[in-house]
Amino acid sequence: MSKVLCCVVALACAVPASAAQRGSVQSDQDVLIALERGWNDAFYKRDVKFIENLLADEFIATYDDGTRGDKQKELALAAGFNQQIESAVQDDFIVKIYRDTAVVWFTLNIVGVKQGERSPLTLRYTDVWVFRDGRWQCISTQSTRVIQR
Repeated sequence: MSKVLCCVVALACAVPASAAQRGSVQSDQDVLIALERGWNDAFYKRDVKFIENLLADEFIATYDDGTRGDKQKELALAAGFNQQIESAVQDDFIVKIYRDTAVVWFTLNIVGVKQGERSPLTLRYTDVWVFRDGRWQCISTQSTRVIQR
């Protein structure tokens, strides 16, 4: 009987400890949103190294004007970025995980200055990520311009 009681007590102590450990671990959804936010910030800061680590070698982008680019083009765009941005806010995140693949949808609301005037722009993104070598890497992004009516 005392053996059973010891097992029950040990199990009762172990459950809260494991629950506490799980609470401190970020979910894949939280990690992916943080990576998306980091990518956005890195782009405006021209932090090419950060972006280079996020993008898979086979990365393909489809831009809002319909053109495509690879990893090198995306890195060149980040390195050469020189527009005046007042704010760039991401919201409306939807994250779906399919084993080692994830799709992230979000909206990016940008306010920049064009020819001395405030110019708002809203883009919707769909990014595809794969989990490999212990980290998430983006293999594809597509942006679509939202027309303000």
